[in-house]
Amino acid sequence: MSPSARAPLGALLALLALPSYVLGAEPAKDSVEPAKVEAPADAATKLLGIWAGEPVFGPEIQGELTVFREGDTWRARIAGYEAPGRLEKNALTVTMPGGLGTFRGVVGIDGKLIRGHWVQPRVVVGGVQYATPVELRALQKGVWRGQVTPWADRFTLYLVVYARPDGTIAAYLRDPEKGFGKQFAFNVSMQGNAVKLVDPRGPTMFEGTFDPRFGRLTVPILFLGPINFTKKERDQAVGLYPRTPASGPYAYRQPVAEQDGWATASLSDVGMDPAPIHALVQRILDTEPGPSAGPLIQGVLIARKGKLVVEEYFHGFDKERLHDLRSASKTLAPVLVGTAMEQGAKLSPETPVYSLFPSYKSAAPADPRKAQLTLEHLMTMTSGLDCDENNDESPGNENALQDQEGDWYTYTLDLPMGRAPGEPQAVYCSAGMNLVGGMVRNATGTWLPEHFARTVAEPLQFRRYAMNLMPDGEAYLGGGLYARPRDALKLGQLYLAGGVWNGRRVVSKRWVERSITRHSVMSPDRTYGYAWWRHELRVGERVYAEYEAGGNGGQYVMVIPELELTVMFTGGNYGQFNLWKTFREELLPRYILAAVRR
Repeated sequence: MSPSARAPLGALLALLALPSYVLGAEPAKDSVEPAKVEAPADAATKLLGIWAGEPVFGPEIQGELTVFREGDTWRARIAGYEAPGRLEKNALTVTMPGGLGTFRGVVGIDGKLIRGHWVQPRVVVGGVQYATPVELRALQKGVWRGQVTPWADRFTLYLVVYARPDGTIAAYLRDPEKGFGKQFAFNVSMQGNAVKLVDPRGPTMFEGTFDPRFGRLTVPILFLGPINFTKKERDQAVGLYPRTPASGPYAYRQPVAEQDGWATASLSDVGMDPAPIHALVQRILDTEPGPSAGPLIQGVLIARKGKLVVEEYFHGFDKERLHDLRSASKTLAPVLVGTAMEQGAKLSPETPVYSLFPSYKSAAPADPRKAQLTLEHLMTMTSGLDCDENNDESPGNENALQDQEGDWYTYTLDLPMGRAPGEPQAVYCSAGMNLVGGMVRNATGTWLPEHFARTVAEPLQFRRYAMNLMPDGEAYLGGGLYARPRDALKLGQLYLAGGVWNGRRVVSKRWVERSITRHSVMSPDRTYGYAWWRHELRVGERVYAEYEAGGNGGQYVMVIPELELTVMFTGGNYGQFNLWKTFREELLPRYILAAVRR
């Protein structure tokens, strides 16, 4: 497949979820079955070391966007392209030639600002479109200018080649962004300049070439196409190791206050013992990459008493690099319900789902149980629809949904019923949470990225984000928002403060209280509110109530009300629940809760 081919997100997610015998498993120990090499093992020793591939697929258009108005005519220029604009009421739309990007914005009443989003074409790594915020400021009458910074369609992939004790050569893939590389472990052989990477437990084999003149290893890898790898030293492998170069013993520093709404303080200022936090961060720094699976923590942020007191990033991430929140961003769907209600939308938990899709026509005889389905059922994963993320045969499984090129709302509404709505046992269903977005869109008459920007991102002082879209251009609320961790943590602080951020009310206190209340049961020790997971955590003789937004790989926004504490982890352990659940079950109580002294 060519490197420019677009892979649908559903196909990519399915690929990453394939069993080990298809893709090549991560070895349980630091060993893989010895290769049946076609050449002496010492030929492949030329490849020993760290190889990095960093393909960039786009976007083609980014940079300074200038919008002009002459009478009733609107035009826009960016990156050498120019296109006409269309104004309807106060909504401006500009689409670049060849579908290379679209600007959708709202012209302010005073004409000084045009706030909106840049919608980029489908990306290679993930196969979806993203909407990123853009603010255009008036330079003079009829001229506005701002910066377009789309989601970077790039990928960093490390191929680490090493020798086993028996002298055979092995390799593993790692990447800091998507968890793609964790699926692969190889035996390595080389004959002449031809290289083979063979999965010892499955049919996967990659064949590439080594060019000794330029020190380049080229390997075609699935939908990514040919990846050109070059050698890196330890101190150059950003993302592979916790810190690059190695940082030595950890020294705590108070986070820096910025113009993003967070006040900062030291650990001691808020009554926390620095020693357990020091031990936690040092444990992360001491983690070495290897062929065996291990915790991959990319960020830890802690706020207490409304102040940010810990902000540490690892594996190539920093405070400005957007992180994929995965299903932790499902929690935004009920938040958007709350903000819509706050602004007067005719919406409530009791609203019948199908009543807000009046143009929907059922593809089959309607199941009478669908008339009972309400917004609350969707938010608590008790819809009764045949939609189960833990069942690959379920028609509502997220992979099946994301393989659809048509209207995902219609696809979800068409799903058969598997049970009656409202049963206390929840069934995890991304399609149902995404349908919440459709109800908000229809109740407000507003494009979801615009509603999110106006009612959440702006009042919470989000700096940057990238909102993933469905094929029809509407936002997908089943997960996958990219955000700065400092901004994502504000969601926990907002709910801890009863719906207020820095003195500004975003959602009602009543909505917060209703959202974090137990509504359904996921498992004996895990209950569910409105897209908030609920747990009890034990520290010594104390038991603390905790609620969280949680996502695949280790994306957590955690709230412990009794301790006035909000915590965020970001991670890269995608598809490895046994690893990322330890962030909450072990690291949070052992190091963070134990640090609270007063």
